[in-house]
Amino acid sequence: MNRILKNLVYHAPWLFGDRKYLELRWQLKMGCRLDLDNPLSFNEKIQWLKLYDRKPIYHTMVDKAAAKDYVAAIIGEEHIIPTLGVYDRVCDIPWDTLPSSFVLKCTHDSGGIVICRDKSSLDICGASRKLRTALKTDFWFRDREWSYKGVKPRIICEQYMEDPSQKNGLIDYKFFCMNGKPEFLYISAGMEDHSTAKISFAGLDGVELPFRRTDYRNFGDRIPICAHFEDMKSLVVKLAASVGSPFVRVDMYEIRGRIYFSELTFYPNGGYIPFEPAGWDRRIGDMIRL
Repeated sequence: MNRILKNLVYHAPWLFGDRKYLELRWQLKMGCRLDLDNPLSFNEKIQWLKLYDRKPIYHTMVDKAAAKDYVAAIIGEEHIIPTLGVYDRVCDIPWDTLPSSFVLKCTHDSGGIVICRDKSSLDICGASRKLRTALKTDFWFRDREWSYKGVKPRIICEQYMEDPSQKNGLIDYKFFCMNGKPEFLYISAGMEDHSTAKISFAGLDGVELPFRRTDYRNFGDRIPICAHFEDMKSLVVKLAASVGSPFVRVDMYEIRGRIYFSELTFYPNGGYIPFEPAGWDRRIGDMIRL
């Protein structure tokens, strides 16, 4: 791909229709042609789903504030992390009245998170800058992730959740659900700092699977399976069945012996997960019926 076209893809994506844009971006990131007429791998099928699986309810499911009501109606309010407030702008955040610890993040974003463990030492100016940048992020515009199209950028403040047994931050259990049921998951910890973050894939029996992501270290000898893993799986089954899409990732926590919902994701890593061995991209893709 010539330099001019490459610059247009990254700096003027509005010039391209959705399909053409995904084809060009795929070529830039993956170095090969994207086959949208006969997608086979997991990552290819995620690109296909961006174009052809467009249910309006997905907008609610990816909104970190609105999704809570949707999920609570299915698995119960007791599995929802309490919300302290939702704000349209950074200047609306009532810093003085917030508790000593809390979490701020954008309702339409991934990664733009502020974790405050002690408000007396919080860099409010730095946190504000981070949130303002996150408010400008548009996954629809950048990656054609359709479920985010039109989702209003807001800031949600949640109760700070911690578990003394989880030394490197909360452990995330991310279930890959194909055609309405979970097939496997990955477990992640220490995600605040990429240098310490770990991710391992496991089957629904909790046994580590023979593939990994090349962009993260895995847990090595022992992956952490929570005490109430069976109960967590039962909740994931309910959520996956309610969504009923060819693919959704259902993310959960166990905190102090209780299970909590994290989020629903339709396009993990934008559909560019670097699997190793690479053949697993195709094997996982075979699990999704389009």
